[in-house]
Amino acid sequence: MVQFNTQLVHGAGVNDNATGAVNPPIYNSSTYAFGSVDDAPRWDYARSGNPTREFLERQIAQLEHGVQGFAFASGLAAIHAALSIFAPGDRIVVGANIYGGTYSQINEHFDRWGLDFSPVDTQDLDAVEEALSAAPVKALYFETLTNPLLQVNDVAALSQLAHRHGAIVIVDNTFVTPYLQQPLDLGADIVLHSATKYLAGHSDVIAGLAVAKEEAVANRLYFAQNRLGGVLPPAESDAVRRGLQTLALRVDRQQDNARAIAQYLLAHPLVGSVHYPGIDEEGDADLRKKGLKGAGGVLSFEVKEGVDPSIVLNSLKVFRLAVSLGAVESLAELPCRMTHFEIPREERLKLGISDELVRLAVGIEDVSDLLGDLEQAFEKARQSLSTPARRTIHS
Repeated sequence: MVQFNTQLVHGAGVNDNATGAVNPPIYNSSTYAFGSVDDAPRWDYARSGNPTREFLERQIAQLEHGVQGFAFASGLAAIHAALSIFAPGDRIVVGANIYGGTYSQINEHFDRWGLDFSPVDTQDLDAVEEALSAAPVKALYFETLTNPLLQVNDVAALSQLAHRHGAIVIVDNTFVTPYLQQPLDLGADIVLHSATKYLAGHSDVIAGLAVAKEEAVANRLYFAQNRLGGVLPPAESDAVRRGLQTLALRVDRQQDNARAIAQYLLAHPLVGSVHYPGIDEEGDADLRKKGLKGAGGVLSFEVKEGVDPSIVLNSLKVFRLAVSLGAVESLAELPCRMTHFEIPREERLKLGISDELVRLAVGIEDVSDLLGDLEQAFEKARQSLSTPARRTIHS
């Protein structure tokens, strides 16, 4: 069996042509010819299947150790497909700290569908047990690392609890990727990715992926993909495939940079707290205990009271002020105004997502440039603290 890094480069071939091409072709055809009216060809209509998309789907299934993968037009489309396999009245226990787009989809779409969502702090296994046992439950949904506080969820422990109550486990593995953890091996039943992030890795494609552990669940996901139609086009499928080839190299560099930045922030006088589980050896040990090989390239921090996070963000020059993460370039954002604006402020504050919280998605640049950029931005914020407010004179 070939090892993970080799699988990243070569994938799992679909045996679709005999040209000898090193890279799989991009098939832009929307339809495929039948040999005869009695024929049952492998591909007939591109929504139902496409060779380029299938290459990516087979590769992500291989990397996540599942039976079948599915490529969607966005991460939210993949989440939508996973949740659409349930019926009105089904109850789903969901992690309280989730991506804002997922929160919106749950509370502004699937609630009208009749699904019953019960939020719970997935860091508290007793609370999860209580939520699962409160009423019949169909699924437990959570993120491997929570966004944006980087809390580490224990996939194995949570899966055991869910299965004890007859629920399947759906894990959003976007922040971790199969390079750092394979949730299906730890008990999950469906793993999801916003492939826009680390997997594609270059801020040039929107994509989502899902992988099922067992065939029965895979069949339900395929029905959702084919009948709802949110499939990933061929060119975008190839872009994700190409990005996957360098995933391990990029994540290794991103993690090294993120750890150095986290340690810098921890010592900075304008920073009140830092959220990065791989910040030291103790954090690394906790990650390994929960089945992770690393913490990835995303971290967050809170500036101290009185410091305006907007000044820090608006002063950055190497970091780009933008949402998203996992790409080769470093990005910075203010969750309360950007990625998590859908969540009402009262709910955000309960989750610990304060107005002073800044999220950094660290890229592969020279770390000295990233540290220097943060230093000059903090200096601007420090100067604003010592600058007296200008008096406004009204005539």
